[in-house]
Amino acid sequence: MDERMADLAYSAGWTLVRRSPERAGRAVFRRLADRSWRTHDGGTRGLERNLRRLLGPHAGDAQLRALSRAGMRSYMRYYYEMFRLPAMGREHVLANTRQSGIEVLEAHIRSGRGVVAALPHMGNWDHAGAWIAARGTPLTTVAQRLSPESLFQRFTSYRESLGMEVLPLTGGSANTVGTLARRLREGGLVCLLADRDISGTGLEVDFFGEKARMPSGPAALALNTGAALMPVSLWYDGPHWNIRVHDEIPVAAGASRSARIQDTTQELARVFEGAIAEHPEDWHMLQAVFSADHEADRARHREAEAAEREARER
Repeated sequence: MDERMADLAYSAGWTLVRRSPERAGRAVFRRLADRSWRTHDGGTRGLERNLRRLLGPHAGDAQLRALSRAGMRSYMRYYYEMFRLPAMGREHVLANTRQSGIEVLEAHIRSGRGVVAALPHMGNWDHAGAWIAARGTPLTTVAQRLSPESLFQRFTSYRESLGMEVLPLTGGSANTVGTLARRLREGGLVCLLADRDISGTGLEVDFFGEKARMPSGPAALALNTGAALMPVSLWYDGPHWNIRVHDEIPVAAGASRSARIQDTTQELARVFEGAIAEHPEDWHMLQAVFSADHEADRARHREAEAAEREARER
């Protein structure tokens, strides 16, 4: 799908889904998930590549395929709810959310201590932001810049309508890292998805028995500002959304700043590992996470570039 069609598709989604009967809408997105799973498209293959590490080397193909089907259905449920969420209403969001640990996070905020909430791509992170904003805690988050610009602006406006301050990961007029640090020093809440390295500068950690790359930002912000680093996991349970705020991860001691960030990020990965293992069908990770997959992707990219150069030179 080209950029223009993607923009039109998302625009139609936000317009039509909220106006359609919920039962019918959910059924449509479930069918879309099953179609992707049956055709074993690129997204499904990417999800299975990650889930195979979670299941371990002795898992059979049937077990992997059953889990990936549940995973694709959960993933498309996220998309349905993304389009529907602005029309759900505050009371519906609050009434259908189950949580544990939020009191500790909110106590930090009330005391004037900032919190870095670090999340894996689980469940519905947009809902989680809308839910805590509805409880009276504003938050700041970061969004990956999308193309075309109009699509990025749609996502930004959508999340702002839910009560979030949204900063661009790249290309903004302000210093995003500096703004995040300022919000934390002011006693605010910063929420960051933290189980995938987008920038290419992430740290290598042990994750499900392999090396994986994760961003250093959450640990670095906690170290630089004194904010509490608190992992948050999300999952579905029937019609309910579930949110667990895990215990604070203290910034690790160490001889150097880089060692402290490395060790803290490793501990964050350990908490993510446990949370994902408990609810693997709700881990919406279709992209490369593990170092071996990053290297394989780079090798394929190099081969494609070489083939293109060779074709031009003929």
